[in-house]
Order: sequence, then structure tokens, then C-alpha cells
Amino acid sequence: MSGTAAEDGRPADAVSGHWVERAAPRPWRPYLRLARIDRPIGWWLLLLPCWWSSALAAIKADLSFPDPWHGLLFLIGAVAMRGAGSTYNDIADRDLDAQVERTRQRPLPSGQVRPRHAALFLLAQLLVGLAVLLQFNEQAVLVGLCSLLPVAIYPFMKRVMPMPQAVLGLAFAWGALMGWAALFARLDAPALLLYAGTICWVVGYDTIYAVQDIEDDEIAGIHSSARLFGRHVRGAVGLCYALAALFVALAAWGAGAGIVGFLGVAAFAAHLGWQVLSLRERDGRGALTLFRSNRDAGLILFVGLSADALLRSLS
Repeated sequence: MSGTAAEDGRPADAVSGHWVERAAPRPWRPYLRLARIDRPIGWWLLLLPCWWSSALAAIKADLSFPDPWHGLLFLIGAVAMRGAGSTYNDIADRDLDAQVERTRQRPLPSGQVRPRHAALFLLAQLLVGLAVLLQFNEQAVLVGLCSLLPVAIYPFMKRVMPMPQAVLGLAFAWGALMGWAALFARLDAPALLLYAGTICWVVGYDTIYAVQDIEDDEIAGIHSSARLFGRHVRGAVGLCYALAALFVALAAWGAGAGIVGFLGVAAFAAHLGWQVLSLRERDGRGALTLFRSNRDAGLILFVGLSADALLRSLS
């Protein structure tokens, strides 16, 4: 980590030149970092499955495009709940984070924020998320509330489970259910298949992310899929991504997607394949770049599914 980042309390993997570091009032910065506002990839990865699900539902319902109001609510909710999840995770992990080079400058282990203040900040973000969730129908509200279970247990899994990314997948993939439930007030096979594919996607990209911390995790005794797979990490990520593409394709087929939708799935799969070919064991910087590229992979799929809905409505 550069001396400048350390002196400013900025984590090693923060986005350089982000407005949080340039323009936010200094007293706010530790809380914005706690919510990962300076690292937008997290809320993108939480948001994109919601948008996929909305696009898939639009195809099934013969709508021209995903519901824009739902899309906006999902955006606000993703930012709020990503922040809440990160804050909760950091409260639970503050002692472990102090032992890992990449995370020891986070607000809690570095002493920039007190645990009591972090808990109040967590509550405020949860209230925003609840306000967003209550805008949906009763069934979608129930589905959304159920997501709190995997979110609550995930931070503790890295202490006892060899592949905690599986629990993270259950939580981060939940949006794949929400778009469908918000439109149809129920869950059908395409939404469940999309959820399964998204879980595989999350496990794959978070394994890539965990490559950054293999050495420190070994010292601290923290479990991760990157440690579990070891020299076979590329093959394991490849398997996760192959399953992700398969389940997403099955979900698109179940929703009645046409050729454009499947071209979107193919482009999504191609992007994931490029990540696998580019992955190098213990190349932390390269792993972070590949991890962040999943925003583009997700947008490719969303555009393909949305374009399919539009073209079907015009035909």
C-alpha cells in the first residue's frame, strides 16, 4: 500500500481518485468507506441480478422493457443494502481485518470509526433498505426479508466453512428472485434457475477476489474458496462460470427468450471465459481487475435480455 493511502486511512483496494476521497467532507469519509461507497463494484454486483430478473420477467410478460420504477428501486436498495452488509461484515470481522494487509486500513480495525457508531450507521442503512422493500407487493417483500438469513450468517462462515463463498452466493444472488417476484407476485422456474446461475457466478467471481488475500488468509486462518482450490483455482472458477452460463441459459429458455436474449447469454459466457483464461494464481492485482470486470459481464447480459424483450414486443 502506498504511504498516501495509509496516511489518509484509505484501504489498499480503494478506487483511486473517487469522489469520496476528493470531495466528501473529511468526517464523512470513514462512514462512506464503511458502506463501500468508494468501491461501487459491490452494489453493481448486488444490483445486476435484480435487473436480470426484471428483464427476464419482462420477456415472459411480453413487456417492451423491464419496469423502470422497479429498476430505480433496485438501484437505491442495492446501494443501501450493500452498505449495510459491508458495515455488518466489518463489525463482525474487525479483528480478522486487522490481520490482513488489504483490509487493516478499513475504518473499524484502523480505529477511524467506533463499533457503536458503526452499529447506528448500520441501522440507518437498514431502514433505507426497508423503506425501498415496502414499495413492492407483499410476496416480493417476503422474498426480500428472507434474504436477511444468509446475509446474517455469512461473516461467520469464513471461520468454520472451507468455502464461505457459497453462503455469500446465496445472499448476493437474491436479486435474481426479486425482479420476477416484483412483477408476478410469485416465483416460477425461470427465476429459480436464474438464482442458481447467479449463485454460481457469485462463487466464481468471489473466488477470483479471494486470490488477493491467499497469503494473509493462510496466516490468519481465514477460510476461502481460493485457498480451498489452491493450484486448481482456475479450473474451479471455470466450472462455476460454466454452470452459471448454463443455468442462465435455461432460465432464458424457460421465460421464452428469443435469439437476441441467447446472444446476450452467449456474450456473457464469453466474458466469463475470458476471465478464466486471464486468471493467474496469486496475482492479486490482476485478480482485482478481473473481479471488477464482472460489472461489464452483468451489463452485457442485462442489455441482451432487455433488447430481446423490446424486439419481441415489436414483432
